[in-house]
Amino acid sequence: MACTALTLYLLRAGYTIPLLGLGVYKNNENPTEACLAAFRAGYRHVDSAMRYGNEAQVGEAVRRSGIPRSELFITSKVFNSSHGYESALAAVDKSLATFGGDGSQYFDLYLLHDPTAGKEKRLGAWRALIEAKKAGKLRTAGVSNFGTKHLNEIVAAGLELPAVNQIELHPFCQQKDIVDWCRKHDVLIQAYSPVLRMAAGKIDHPTIVKVAEKVRSSPIVLLACAQ
Repeated sequence: MACTALTLYLLRAGYTIPLLGLGVYKNNENPTEACLAAFRAGYRHVDSAMRYGNEAQVGEAVRRSGIPRSELFITSKVFNSSHGYESALAAVDKSLATFGGDGSQYFDLYLLHDPTAGKEKRLGAWRALIEAKKAGKLRTAGVSNFGTKHLNEIVAAGLELPAVNQIELHPFCQQKDIVDWCRKHDVLIQAYSPVLRMAAGKIDHPTIVKVAEKVRSSPIVLLACAQ
């Protein structure tokens, strides 16, 4: 499969998600301009979160881009402090209001940011995302940083599975048990920090450099496109 910002994967919900996306974690100086630059470079996927504090700036970039909303894929997340059924429902509405627009906005993907709120609140929040999806506020719903224990709780509760599990994934953090579980159950693994946050000693690790040279690529492209 080709690896570009326009390469798409099919989610279990029937929608497609771009292979590559711009993450705006810790991008609070000018995230709007960062998103616009990414759009000009061909990106169509931006990953934000309530916790990041830049949903409004991402929404502004979407409106200023001139790109039809249907051609963009926007992700956000609800933090554990808003987990629980009612709290998560309210958080979705708050995220959408912050994202802005004419009231007809939606998120292409909305995630439970982490599983640390406890089982009852985790499952309540997941039920809330399912309801928000049915209401048309979210096209797809997923989770982030969930281990097999947390995913099995969803199965045991008889709830639909997440479309995505976003986890840290790269050669130094392979999380094979979670990857295997998600592949078995058709949950797409989405990697964050795939290029190791450009950390010295990792991005230029001799093995990574050697493999990149062998396939006539760069370490960054190799890691970003590893499948």
